Amino acid sequence: MNDDLLSRAEAVARQAHRGQVDKAGFDYIDHPRRVAANARAAAVAEELDDDSATAVIAAAWLHDVVEDTSVTEDDLRRDFPAEVVDAVIAVTKRSGEDVEDYFARVRANPLAVHVKTADLADNTDPARQARLDEATRARLTEKYCRAYELLGLEA
Repeated sequence: MNDDLLSRAEAVARQAHRGQVDKAGFDYIDHPRRVAANARAAAVAEELDDDSATAVIAAAWLHDVVEDTSVTEDDLRRDFPAEVVDAVIAVTKRSGEDVEDYFARVRANPLAVHVKTADLADNTDPARQARLDEATRARLTEKYCRAYELLGLEA
């Protein structure tokens, strides 16, 4: 794997998400870190080639930077290979976008499917869900079950 690319992706994610917290009040960067770890485990299990595995893990680190920070697609294109940025953009939700259109875009990019699956695995982790209040947990459980369905996967 290209450790330089992965280190750069991690550094950009850490800088971009500095000071952010998740719904439970924890440092937000822990989420991309776990998504990258999930992506790494899946890449090994699925025996992805080194280039694809590196791209998936880098995109996992970066998966929320365009959606949730001031980092732009152009910023990423200056620093990362097209396949990484394309996967990040595929999983980036657009304002007012229909959920079916969003998941159709994700499904059209195989690397994005890996990233989104790793993201959903973290978002549905029982330990993470347990930190949330009951109403938030119920709302998110419904949302994530629908996401798995729209990806054509089982929850």
